[in-house]
Amino acid sequence: METDDPAPRIIVSGASGQLGGLVVEELLARGVQPADLILVSRTPERLEQYAALGASTRFGDFLQPESLETAYEGGDRMLLISLDSDNPDPEVPARRVELQQIAIDAAIAAGVEHIVYTSIVDADTSVSPIAVWHRATEAALRESGVTWTALRNQWYADGLVTQAARMVEDRRVMVLPDDPGTAFVTRRDCATAAAVALMTAGHENRVYEITGPALVRVRDLAAIASEISGIEVEVIEAGPQDEVPGPRPSGTTLTTHFRDITGEPGTTARDLLEANRDVLLEARGGESGTPRRMN
Repeated sequence: METDDPAPRIIVSGASGQLGGLVVEELLARGVQPADLILVSRTPERLEQYAALGASTRFGDFLQPESLETAYEGGDRMLLISLDSDNPDPEVPARRVELQQIAIDAAIAAGVEHIVYTSIVDADTSVSPIAVWHRATEAALRESGVTWTALRNQWYADGLVTQAARMVEDRRVMVLPDDPGTAFVTRRDCATAAAVALMTAGHENRVYEITGPALVRVRDLAAIASEISGIEVEVIEAGPQDEVPGPRPSGTTLTTHFRDITGEPGTTARDLLEANRDVLLEARGGESGTPRRMN
């Protein structure tokens, strides 16, 4: 039976950022009409290509709370991209929980019914210093009175391209013998998960641990880089004197949540490096005699 219910209007808060821009691309590619998008940014002039398509582009700044309710007006569902911990404005990291609460309150005041939030993997138990901020914002969403989805993103895989290129340049890499691997996930896959959570029902009051499809060790990355570049990367195990002191954030949480909600397998480390084959081939001209240690 057909329905005449209008499509929900989707807000992307932080639409001009790296993740936000990818989410917008995914929404459009998956059939969301530009007229149903409200794109909010401190720099809306960077969103002109979407305005030309018919999307609403608006100024909104967490540091100017009065701008947010107007920016979010008319939206039904919103992606709240967590504030960056290394934001160049020193006021932002120090006030991250407060500012994200301000955004949540403004969205609710504007009539938003569902908020999708980008959190960190294992937010409940993670020893990462940024986890406490995410726990606080997740708690605020649970107490907000609107439905929500927490997308707990694993460490981004995108930096692996640069790491692999350095291995090829050096022809060797130093690894820790107890490296358990990390379930790296690409920023693009995180954007895909966010787009699906915004577009489809069934994600209300749910937590998803968004990880890559497999654990990737440094030696695994070296093997793939060797195969693609044609340069044999020597793997050298670090000795006791090379151990990194103190605890390291764990990246070993591995789930099928990305596949479960998107129906897609997720991007492997090999997929990522194959897509950036030209970077590895260019790195073949590098020379270095010092192995790099990679955790």
